[in-house]
Amino acid sequence: MLIQNAKILDMTGNPPYIGDIQIKDGKIVGIGTGLSSFSGEEVIDADGLWALPGFVDAHTHQGGFDMIDQNGMDLNEMTDPITPQVRAIDGCNPFDKNFQSVPAAGVTTLCVTPGSGNVICGQAFAAKSYGKDIHEMAIKNPCALKAALGMNPKGVYGPKGKSPMTRMGIAAELDQALAKADEYRKKKEKAALEGNDPPAYHEKWEAVLPALEGEIPLKIHCEQFDMLTAIEIAKKYGCHLTIEHAWAAKDYLKELAESGADINYGPVGVPTGYGELTGADLKDVALLDELGVNVSIISDSPIFSEDILLIQAGEAVRNGVSPERALRMITINPAKALGVEDRVGSLEVGKDGDVVLYTALPVQEVSARLRYTIIEGQVVFSSPERS
Repeated sequence: MLIQNAKILDMTGNPPYIGDIQIKDGKIVGIGTGLSSFSGEEVIDADGLWALPGFVDAHTHQGGFDMIDQNGMDLNEMTDPITPQVRAIDGCNPFDKNFQSVPAAGVTTLCVTPGSGNVICGQAFAAKSYGKDIHEMAIKNPCALKAALGMNPKGVYGPKGKSPMTRMGIAAELDQALAKADEYRKKKEKAALEGNDPPAYHEKWEAVLPALEGEIPLKIHCEQFDMLTAIEIAKKYGCHLTIEHAWAAKDYLKELAESGADINYGPVGVPTGYGELTGADLKDVALLDELGVNVSIISDSPIFSEDILLIQAGEAVRNGVSPERALRMITINPAKALGVEDRVGSLEVGKDGDVVLYTALPVQEVSARLRYTIIEGQVVFSSPERS
């Protein structure tokens, strides 16, 4: 595929420029001017269109949260507070109607995560938003170990009269699970060093090891003062932390910046005024960005429509974020938070050929319309010009 004459914002720090993008075998092989097409290559004349990297959503439950039919709720294994061994990829249906609509929002990569009913919820993965086989669509599995603090685990286990009924109980459950996994890890290391038999295989603690060893982040659903608990627990075990939702982040800016955590913020639009749902404000992302925090905007789809990703980025601009910085929050920033920035999040030679073409710069122009969503050089969504 050759995309010609587009106004390119590549998210590498370059100012916008007019140029061509060439994609072969799913990868970007050229970016420049006057590129020649290969024999039989599909050519898109993008004159007057803006070319951006496909959007990346760092927090969804797509393909496993049917908001109408409970039979489609497959990403919340709420039978045990500690379930690190369950994998979101095994409960994700790419034929779900909500999943099918994702490319129409310009989102080409998304993180599908287990729900937050448990203290340790399971393994999240990153995938492309178009395809028939979720295992082929996946680009990193797992990409995070999901955990949750606050009212969600309380709301599941409190009515059952079992731990955790309180925030104290939740923190203790998470700490104890990580401690047991860490002990299991040390026993394995000692056995290997001494040439002895390793400890008996433990399914749960094996699933925690990638987070303890820094291969994937500990992805914790938390808001308000729960964020401080998340920071302390992650620090204790040397885990890289991503904080999910982060409502009321403005009250903890110093602590968040010093923690080194990635912040996946939002969605804004939840009912506010009670409990931990207070404090959702997109001014927070501006404040975090100013402090150098790697902050992303998320949809939590299908709880909200995937369209809210770009809407929130536009609202961030209304709250003082520059258009390019806001677009970073739905492209390269979430790619970094998911550990897939080597493939997606910016337009560079060698990266995946994931491109969205808009009639104007989204987040800045309310008239901007998505014309094409392209994943690995394949048009997966197109919208004709208005007559």
